[in-house]
Amino acid sequence: MSQDLARIRAFVQVFDAGGFSSAARQHGRSKALLSKYVTDLEDYLGVRLMNRTTRKLSLTEAGEAYYREASQLLQQLDDLDATISDQTAEPRGLVRVSAPRNFGETTLAPAIFAFMAKNPMISIDLRLEDRYVDLVDEGIDVALRISMMTDSSLIARKIADMRFCICASPELVAQRGAPKSTDDLRGLPCIIDTNMAGQANWRLYENGKPVSVHVSGPVRVNSPVAAMQAAIAGLGFAVLPSYLAEPSITAGTLVQVLKAQMSEGPSLQAVYPHRRHLAGKVRALIDHLVDWFAQNPVR
Repeated sequence: MSQDLARIRAFVQVFDAGGFSSAARQHGRSKALLSKYVTDLEDYLGVRLMNRTTRKLSLTEAGEAYYREASQLLQQLDDLDATISDQTAEPRGLVRVSAPRNFGETTLAPAIFAFMAKNPMISIDLRLEDRYVDLVDEGIDVALRISMMTDSSLIARKIADMRFCICASPELVAQRGAPKSTDDLRGLPCIIDTNMAGQANWRLYENGKPVSVHVSGPVRVNSPVAAMQAAIAGLGFAVLPSYLAEPSITAGTLVQVLKAQMSEGPSLQAVYPHRRHLAGKVRALIDHLVDWFAQNPVR
């Protein structure tokens, strides 16, 4: 079996490198040995996999089909080896993390840095930005997202529950009155955070039943911090994450309304690409975050 894998790996390495000489240099093996392995594989399969000339190497039709399956098989085996090694070794290496800017700065960063303190062989590239990054294209190992998770090409693990609230400035509440029901919001100025699921369609509860309330107002932003500042300035009612709004509510610059009508908000989730085997360093970070937020709940 090991000899069979060596032949398959040689075939994939030669094509990936663009030739026998390049593959020999990259992998520290002799050109003659790689050539023998590929020839042995072709003899075993009874088909030619590669067209060889002095200037160019290309795959036959059978070679293309075999390469697709063989390269995936080798990747799965390599991932499996790495996973087993990760389980018995101290987490080490670089982990690239994406997270919303404000949440990352105020709440996530302490949890991340506590993980690094416990795992000195880990380094972190923490990218804080208010957009949905493409994890595969941008090489992100894990993204922390406050979302309902609808992308089937990704895997998500719940980290913590998040609470949201509807707030406005005391002056606006005194001027327009506090809404008594979800229907009252339709006639009030509202601040729309375009990063929120539903955007101008707020998901709330009325008499214990979920409702979607379409709101409108003078401000649309793509940042919860900007939405909060607009609410403090008296420009409208806003749905805000509680961890962000709580200090202003305590200080009296925001008033919370419709507490009973708030629906269950999205949760904090660790999202990573759909791979069969998750790197041990990433799994260790996710496990740490689950434990951290269990002990330090998001307000």
